[in-house]
Amino acid sequence: MVSVDIAARKVLSYILFVLVLIDLRYEGVQCGKNSDVEGHLEMGKKLLAAGQLADALSHFHAAVDGDQKNYMAYYRRATVYLAMGKSKSALPDLSKVIELKPDFTSARLQRGNILVKQGKLDEAEEDFKKVLKSSPNEKEEKEAKSQLVKADEMQQLVSQANSDLARKDYTSAVVHLDAVIETCMWDVTFRELRAECFLQMGEMGKAISDLKAATRLRSDNTQAFYKLSNIYYQLGDHEMSLNEVRECLKLDPDHKQCFSHYKQVKKLNKQILSAEDLIQQQRYADAVEKYESVMKTEPDVHHYTHQAKERICHCLSKNQQAVEAITVCSEVLKSDPENVNALKDRAEAFLQDEQYEEAVQDYETASKYNEGDRQIKEGLEKAQRLIKQSKKRDYYKILGVKRTAQKKEIIKAYRKLAQQWHPDNFQDADEKKRAEKKFIDIAQAKEVLTDPEMRNKFDQGEDPLDPESQQEGAHHFHHTWDGFQGFNPFGSGPFNFKFTFN
Repeated sequence: MVSVDIAARKVLSYILFVLVLIDLRYEGVQCGKNSDVEGHLEMGKKLLAAGQLADALSHFHAAVDGDQKNYMAYYRRATVYLAMGKSKSALPDLSKVIELKPDFTSARLQRGNILVKQGKLDEAEEDFKKVLKSSPNEKEEKEAKSQLVKADEMQQLVSQANSDLARKDYTSAVVHLDAVIETCMWDVTFRELRAECFLQMGEMGKAISDLKAATRLRSDNTQAFYKLSNIYYQLGDHEMSLNEVRECLKLDPDHKQCFSHYKQVKKLNKQILSAEDLIQQQRYADAVEKYESVMKTEPDVHHYTHQAKERICHCLSKNQQAVEAITVCSEVLKSDPENVNALKDRAEAFLQDEQYEEAVQDYETASKYNEGDRQIKEGLEKAQRLIKQSKKRDYYKILGVKRTAQKKEIIKAYRKLAQQWHPDNFQDADEKKRAEKKFIDIAQAKEVLTDPEMRNKFDQGEDPLDPESQQEGAHHFHHTWDGFQGFNPFGSGPFNFKFTFN
């Protein structure tokens, strides 16, 4: 479609040319006896030639007000409206010109051209036929014949499109409507028909484009706004859906369909925004409850149930509810295997559940779909370190506590095991030796897991008590437990235990 600026310039050039012909043709004809009107017409003409459209328009307004039977005043005002791209405003003035002077072929031609663009093909054909019957000049005759042929072609294309729609052949209907809309660019009905075809074909983006054009072409088009809101709603864009249905209600607050839909979208939108706010506050359990409400509010639109499950998966993972998170994330991935967010959240839940191989697999899959994600890279490295670590000492397993255990739980477990495995409890030499080793492991586990810095390193896959692990992590802790340097749980002498449980 030609841009408004280019089209306006072409219209203005044509109008100026026609005005010169009209002035020559009607030279000496009195269009009105009021000298003020003549003055406004002359000044308006000069301003129009200079491209000062707004100023020219004001003079032609004054001319029309001064003499409402002056067909030339109406015609000049119509020319300015056309130059400004305001064809709807020009149309009544051109009709008034034809009413006052039925043989004014230039006005009838211009009205016919506008009617074609508006899709009013029968009315346009009538204008072109009357031009041919009114002794037009050669140029006017050629244009009228050309436009008459074009209008007839459009009528045939419309008929073919209607036949296609009756057969539900939407692809063919779109082809014919494309050609119609290229000429009848200001017609609302044809765009709405094509939008319906696109909806049936699943081309939602194209349907939206046509419906948006329909709302611009007819400002009171409540039905187009309603359809737009429904399309956005089905696509899962609840905020855009809310915007469009509000536009409908601005035009008609009592519109039943729009008001009913508005209440549904507003409720859903409020729940989703509330849930996301809870996630920002790290109130994950409350967010899960809110997203469960979302699924009850809208159980039929797949996007909302899918989105709700994806966010519940995230919340459960963040809330250290590994088993539940794995279940929900797996549901999401069953229908959407390439969902990177669900893959990352399930991988994190696998880590929490000490399923390191599964975590590695999810991170590697996620990486295929989003190579530059730093979180995926770091998660994968952590999972790989934890796999290696799990083949060595696991301080959580030594104490028999979960990775989410608080400090109090760790100390409680340590005290119980330390009492159980204290070497003083064993008399047999082999048993005492086994107890010593076990007791050292228990003491080391307590030391690492009650020290925030050491525990964090261990959670990241590094063993702060293993020199080799520290070298791999580019960090060194100066503890050498093998020789008991810096810490000896047995005190001095040959197992002279004086143990204090702290």
